[in-house]
Amino acid sequence: MKIFNNPNINRVTELYNRNKRATERVKHISTPKDQIEISAKAKDFQVAMKAFKKLPDIREDKVAEIKEKIQNNNYNVSGKEIAHKIIEGIMMDKKI
Repeated sequence: MKIFNNPNINRVTELYNRNKRATERVKHISTPKDQIEISAKAKDFQVAMKAFKKLPDIREDKVAEIKEKIQNNNYNVSGKEIAHKIIEGIMMDKKI
């Protein structure tokens, strides 16, 4: 069965073609691209973080110095200094 000149079919086809043309016009519209600007303070922070990440985890010069003092029996730390550092460490943990 062939359908020719049916007003309903012609109307549906016309609406379909109209929507298709409207969609094609929208494709050609350009949208502005997103941009990001980093402040000078943030750039300075990035530089500082890169430098910080390059630092070694262990300060070999300090370790060598303390090892030498221990071997020569010149490394003396008072109990008061140890207690102070323990308390300081506890206080830092509470702030976090």
